[in-house]
Amino acid sequence: MKNIRLRAYAKVNYSLDVLGLRDDGYHDIRTVLQSISLFDGVEIESAERGFSLAVEPREVCPVEENTVYRAWRLLRESAGRELPVRIRLEKNTPSGAGLGGGSADAAAALVGMNEMFGLGLGDKELRSVAAKVGADVPFCLAGGTTLGEGIGDDLSALPTPPPHFIALAKPHAGANTAKVYRAYDEFSRRSRGDTDEVVSALRSGDPRSLGASVGNDLASVTAKLVPEVEEYASVFLESGAFGASMSGTGTSVYGIFDAKEEAEAALSWLDARFSEVFEPVSKGVEVVNSS
Repeated sequence: MKNIRLRAYAKVNYSLDVLGLRDDGYHDIRTVLQSISLFDGVEIESAERGFSLAVEPREVCPVEENTVYRAWRLLRESAGRELPVRIRLEKNTPSGAGLGGGSADAAAALVGMNEMFGLGLGDKELRSVAAKVGADVPFCLAGGTTLGEGIGDDLSALPTPPPHFIALAKPHAGANTAKVYRAYDEFSRRSRGDTDEVVSALRSGDPRSLGASVGNDLASVTAKLVPEVEEYASVFLESGAFGASMSGTGTSVYGIFDAKEEAEAALSWLDARFSEVFEPVSKGVEVVNSS
């Protein structure tokens, strides 16, 4: 195999309960993650030696800080052999949005290199490498609808959500993840506990119940830093969304709608850096073609 192209699907968090700060500096959480139809394109080509990465639109950070590079390095160490590749990313998922774009790219790179080089790694072995890249990467390997516990890497499959449309908007401003968590630790005393209600709604198959149950413990403190987080959610609700919340550590906000036209109309009221309508999908990585 000389070439493989994949789709790396983004995610939203239907819920994010922050349970407390751990001794290792991470936070224990409970979250429901959902893959959505927003994706980055990942193309991997075999090379004579080493590793190279091209990102479109171009990134300013060093290659060594990219999650795809970390995935390549850790997989090479695990396989105990050279994995010479050229990788190209077509970035559609905005950065700093809480949508797992970097994690999804890393997951797709792991899947693609495993196939290209015939490493024969099973799901468990790939998850082990993925966990070293980042907490969301094991979820992004499989995708779909999943309960995440611990630091988000203890995963359990959940029922597929009822059909709905996701109006998604990312403000121009971002928020630093560490700063958001510090603000939460300082000002918040108790989790909202949305996850159990989201799980019940998924099992009921009712999109209205799902919308009514979504929530994120970090949304209120993030809104103090980026007011658009609260403003966007209000616009979605006023436009007929069943529910609205922030995804992950933000700052993107989504609304759950029954009709695509309603979701598109809601987005027309926003001055956002990024906005579009998506749907839930059942996978985290998809191989498009290989040769």
